[in-house]
Amino acid sequence: MSDEHYLELCDNPVQFENASSVNNVFFDEANKQVFAVRSGGATGVVVKGPDDKNSVAFRMDDKGEVKCIKFSIGNKILAVQRTSKSVDFINFMPDYPHTEFSQECKTKNASVLGFCWTNWNEIVFITDQGIEFYQVFPDKRSVKLLKSQSINVNWYQYCPETAVILLSTTVQGNVLQPFAFRSGTMSKMSKFEIELPVVPKPAKLSLSERDIAMATIYGQLYVMYLKHHSRTANSPSAEVVLYHLPREGACKKSHVLKLNTTGKFALNIVDNLVVVHHQSSQTSLIFDIRLREPDCAVNTHQPVLPARSIHPYRIPLSGPTVVPSQPAVPCQLYSSSWSVFQPDIIISASEGYLWYLQVKLPPTVNLLQDKGKLMDFLLRRRDCKMVILSVCSQILEGGEKGSLPVVATVFDKLNQVYKEYLEAEQTYTLAMESGPSRGSAAQKRPVRTQAVIDQSDMYTHVLSAFTERKGVSHKFIIAVLMEYIRSLNQFQITVQHYLYELVIKTLVQHNLFYMLHQFLQYHVLSDSKPLVRATPQPRLSTANDEIVEVLLSKQQVLGALRFIRSVGGHDNVSARKFLDAAQQTGDQMLFYTVFRFFQQRNQRLRGNPAFNPGEHCEEHVVHFKQLFGEQALMKPATV
Repeated sequence: MSDEHYLELCDNPVQFENASSVNNVFFDEANKQVFAVRSGGATGVVVKGPDDKNSVAFRMDDKGEVKCIKFSIGNKILAVQRTSKSVDFINFMPDYPHTEFSQECKTKNASVLGFCWTNWNEIVFITDQGIEFYQVFPDKRSVKLLKSQSINVNWYQYCPETAVILLSTTVQGNVLQPFAFRSGTMSKMSKFEIELPVVPKPAKLSLSERDIAMATIYGQLYVMYLKHHSRTANSPSAEVVLYHLPREGACKKSHVLKLNTTGKFALNIVDNLVVVHHQSSQTSLIFDIRLREPDCAVNTHQPVLPARSIHPYRIPLSGPTVVPSQPAVPCQLYSSSWSVFQPDIIISASEGYLWYLQVKLPPTVNLLQDKGKLMDFLLRRRDCKMVILSVCSQILEGGEKGSLPVVATVFDKLNQVYKEYLEAEQTYTLAMESGPSRGSAAQKRPVRTQAVIDQSDMYTHVLSAFTERKGVSHKFIIAVLMEYIRSLNQFQITVQHYLYELVIKTLVQHNLFYMLHQFLQYHVLSDSKPLVRATPQPRLSTANDEIVEVLLSKQQVLGALRFIRSVGGHDNVSARKFLDAAQQTGDQMLFYTVFRFFQQRNQRLRGNPAFNPGEHCEEHVVHFKQLFGEQALMKPATV
């Protein structure tokens, strides 16, 4: 069985001291840092981040158990919460004193639930009675209140990517109040209510922090609610409900992801896919909210692919007692000691590892049978180009039966993205040429993602090899090439000359001159002016002559002769052009054949095999004599 694990843990995890050797492990979602804290005498802290720049070790005075610890952006200021009333600060900037200073929450009798850095020197305290937004002055070792808001708070969540804090309010906890932060300002966003499952009276549900996550998907902020099944018969399975949270305007329920099972779940976002981990089955599901289901007010989605487990992972042994031949230890996937953080982080505190979750695209190809849907899925992924090209080759290798409509669908989907990129590039170029206009935002150059599959990609990786394949009917090969050209024309993309050349070459190889002539006659190979090769003769006007030019430039001299005979043009073509091309190949017998062909034409048309002075073939006659002797020249036929 081929590898069907479409999710994997990254190869280079962040390693830290595991939970058995330290008192506490904390994770900071904003900086992606793990804090391993060991207390006793002085508190030792080892911070590990995604790269060595973010890793640091230090000691600080033991002033009680650490409840929360985080660096501001860029490791400039450390904030530590040890009590429910205050937060302590330590400078980590060069040239500033490292002495601690402290800030109590302003609201009387309030308890600090936690804090979030929103900038390198701006911090929000979340208390059970509201939020307090502060600016920190490390040089003065002081803190200034910028803004505060009173509101009863059960718990909170923070999305560092958008600097939005979500507060759970009311007794059931299901009325959520978001606040947005941006360079010294705090703005209240629209509050909204999460619909809880219906339960028989008198029981009442409350919204748990564990069932809510915030993440950016396709550039938009969503609140994800893990709705466990209620005991009512009509909804036996759990689902994930997505609420779209815009900067301005009301928050709306926008997507429902059907999990078709019950149990313990955890959520990640990887490459704009919602990943749902299911602990008891030790499998994960992925959802793509851009894959449209039939239109309805709220989009309901089924998993894109069947449930599969994360790819097995082996932990390399380390330490002084390790023997080089000792095998790596299998990691226990979906362990109860795993903690999952947004967007794509899995932490095993017991093993001392932080992994980034990744999507592997090749295994998805055989799991998703609908090739149109597969293409929609792949085109939205980051590293998709080579997988898409391999799918195109695979479809063409699958044979002819019923595959042409699939090929057409795939080509259209690729060219839609290609066209959108070309238009964006053109808009950008025009904007640059015309200069900045008043009141308009600065144009950003469009990013060429891997989803842009252009004609050279298709020619190099798919079509060129396909035309050379043995055992494929030439009719199918030509149909595929023409289908690609049709799709390009449909999206008004200028067809590159090498694609026309590929069609012509294929037609000539199979002696399909009649078809080639028809293509030209009905302008199927319309935009073929670039096919004309530079020659000393005046530029030829007809499409037939353009084809001859291409064939001669590729040294397919006999193919060109056969073609021009098939369309009845052999009495009017320039002998010199063909003799030049034949001589350039260095093939003596080819030159003999072409020379003899035109001698016979002369004999048939004028009753004499000799060339007229106006044909300028004197040097070719000399060359022929040198090779084969004068006696090899045709003599005029005697009556």
